[in-house]
Amino acid sequence: MRLRLSSDAVRLVIPALSLTILLAAVFWLQPRAMSYFGLNLLLNLAVPIALATIAQMFVMAVNDLDLSIGAFVSFVACVTATFLRDAPLVGTLILVSAIGVYALVGVVIHLRNLPSIVVTLGMSFVWAGLAVLMLPAPGGQAPDWVRWLMTAKPPLMPMAIVASIIIAVVAHLIVMRSSLGVLIRGVGGNERSVERAGWSIVAARAAAYGLAGLFAVAAGIALVGLTTSADANIALRYTLLSIAGVILGGGEFTGGRVSPIGAVIGALTLTLAGSFLSFLRISPDWQIGAQGAILIIVLALRLLLNRVEKRGARP
Repeated sequence: MRLRLSSDAVRLVIPALSLTILLAAVFWLQPRAMSYFGLNLLLNLAVPIALATIAQMFVMAVNDLDLSIGAFVSFVACVTATFLRDAPLVGTLILVSAIGVYALVGVVIHLRNLPSIVVTLGMSFVWAGLAVLMLPAPGGQAPDWVRWLMTAKPPLMPMAIVASIIIAVVAHLIVMRSSLGVLIRGVGGNERSVERAGWSIVAARAAAYGLAGLFAVAAGIALVGLTTSADANIALRYTLLSIAGVILGGGEFTGGRVSPIGAVIGALTLTLAGSFLSFLRISPDWQIGAQGAILIIVLALRLLLNRVEKRGARP
């Protein structure tokens, strides 16, 4: 039991430490960033990335991987900037249907025993095609209420931090405190035991993918609220960012081992890393590689600490 608690602690300490070090480096390079306005600029795009990361986390909790999240968030952004603004009812129906399709994809993957990577990669082309048909060129406009929500200025701390805390708390309650979350993690940890206990694996996977679709829809809406318009390719990089955010936050590809709070911290770290690399005047062409290097360093540190914990637990 002591080892389990230690592992859970490491799962949160490493991403939190990474974020703290990165934030300190940014403040050292740019002292003016140590303000309400500065933090708001640094973490401006943290909310949609955090939401997309949580979406990926639900899929990874059942030992799957979603390669369509980036294209799906782009599709949602196009719907938000067009139908959701001009015809709210139609836009809402489209988004609800899209979440249903997401849940259906999880069911098909399970019933047909298909590789999630292959199916979701195929779905990425579907979502990308629909986005292009809906918005062939960059344009559209964010609904007023979305723009107001994402540009609100709460007291004490920027909206990005407030929203990230809310996202982390909500995701934590769903995954760690609800019976549905226990079931989803159980499917990822030991599917046969869950099935023998009388629970429906199909329903659990449908719920995991449905929740992923819900948070991805929120990510697309939030992104349009920040950018004020949309583009069919606006969030394609979110696929890799979401996977990196989950892993950086303490999640794993197997075993149903995920950390909602850690995932949000991982998303904040990746967002902040982009600003940090810009301050270092690193070319955008090299920034993706540099972000990957940061991820590798953090993962190596986590692996090292896990090994130390295991050695310390031996009699």
